[in-house]
Amino acid sequence: MNFIPCVTWVKRGVAAANPDKVQLTPQELEQIINQTQSDLRDVENGTDDSDEESTNSKKNGTKNEKITGNGEAMEDDEYHFDKYDEEGGNIHCNIGGLAVINEDGTDPYITIPDSGDEDSEKEDDIIKPDDNLVVMGHVEGDASILEVFVYNEAEGSFYCHHDILLPSFPLCLEWLNFDPSDAKPGNFCAIGNMTPIIEVWDLDLVDCLEPVFKLGSKPSKKRKQKRVGHRDAVLDVAWNCNYTHVLASGSVDQTVLLWDLDNGTPVTKLNTFNEKVQAIKWHPSEAQHLLTGCGDKNARLFDCRTENNFKIWECAGEVERVLWNHFDPNYCFISTDNGNIHYIDIRNEKPLWLLSAHEKEVTGLSLSTSCPGLLVSCSTDSYVKVWDAVDNKTPELVWETKTNLGALQCLETSPNSPFMFAAGGDNKSHNFKLFDLLESTLVSERFSNRPMKKIVCEENPPEVDVKLKSNTAEVMDVTDEMNSMALGSVSTNSLSKKKKRNKK
Repeated sequence: MNFIPCVTWVKRGVAAANPDKVQLTPQELEQIINQTQSDLRDVENGTDDSDEESTNSKKNGTKNEKITGNGEAMEDDEYHFDKYDEEGGNIHCNIGGLAVINEDGTDPYITIPDSGDEDSEKEDDIIKPDDNLVVMGHVEGDASILEVFVYNEAEGSFYCHHDILLPSFPLCLEWLNFDPSDAKPGNFCAIGNMTPIIEVWDLDLVDCLEPVFKLGSKPSKKRKQKRVGHRDAVLDVAWNCNYTHVLASGSVDQTVLLWDLDNGTPVTKLNTFNEKVQAIKWHPSEAQHLLTGCGDKNARLFDCRTENNFKIWECAGEVERVLWNHFDPNYCFISTDNGNIHYIDIRNEKPLWLLSAHEKEVTGLSLSTSCPGLLVSCSTDSYVKVWDAVDNKTPELVWETKTNLGALQCLETSPNSPFMFAAGGDNKSHNFKLFDLLESTLVSERFSNRPMKKIVCEENPPEVDVKLKSNTAEVMDVTDEMNSMALGSVSTNSLSKKKKRNKK
């Protein structure tokens, strides 16, 4: 098993030029090792009751392999997701016996001293102002890894800057810059995975062992800890770039939670779904509007100013991806598991058109950041297709290619280069590629002379009367501390200023 389930970009000028390297003291390292060993003993002895509640997906007979959107895996379970929870004894690689430290703070397993010749590596560590970061979730064997690549379009360079070993299988990624413990913007990546817990990692930290913060917690009788957040795997996360302290998450547990990042708690629960929630996106400018896609074959648009206020559109299949047309936000694209793409005018009850785009599920759907009408789709049929979707007419196929990436799982456009896209698949020997669409003569002839129109997400817009309201009866099943949250202002109940990192 070797594939890329999710990918995202970081725009130029955001990442720190010289990322900090974590340097743990012997005492801190020993504390982490002891805590890890304790957690492993709890798992081995069966004393950790965090997963004691049966999930909605198991109740409904839903197989875990459907989470990836890979239709071929429905019968033969290619990635063995149905046995994911049974593999806990192997994925830790016997770390309890290997992770030891001498009294002088040295690692007894390291016998070769550092050479000190690190000049070339230091040069690669520097991130330039015209560099993009490409962040991808990578699953290889039993290992789940967050890999941070540096891409420079002018130089044509692309290399792995650093990586982070993840504790669980990554399913979705979302970049955000909101740091609840610092007034300055950060460079973070929120990860939804096979557990109910959302992790937020600092991309400007190298060699970090744990996320800067987590959203949600599992119940534990031993620690007298109640559940907070989701009950099952998190399939999609969406950051509200207009109101930066708000993050939404959709889950297999058939709910969407809205999180207040200032205090790290969910404050609103949307539960009008009949299946797992696979895709969510905030409106580009109307910060209170959240678009969702569900396995019950419905797309829903929620207005978070009022409780249970939403529009619904029935689709010809389970919804895989949702996408706003940021050039005209009255419209959105919806892709399904049977290869269709719908185009919806949110002011109308019926889709404007239905396009049979692929033979299998459309797992990637992305619109160029600045070239109007340039729509790209990908599917588990291994095809990447470029469409001209200008003027809200039924798209015209411009170019297609069958990749050697296997069944494609994800697709994302560069925030700075209108014709650069990243795609990941499940080919064990070659599962990731950057596509420069201008290399195609057909694409270049159609789009290169089209006037560019840059759309920028407005941060800190004028305050509006937007409230996230909660249904108390339902919310109490999620957390004991639900509060209402104003999207138009930053919450005053901020996280305590904890020491998050030790920098070298």
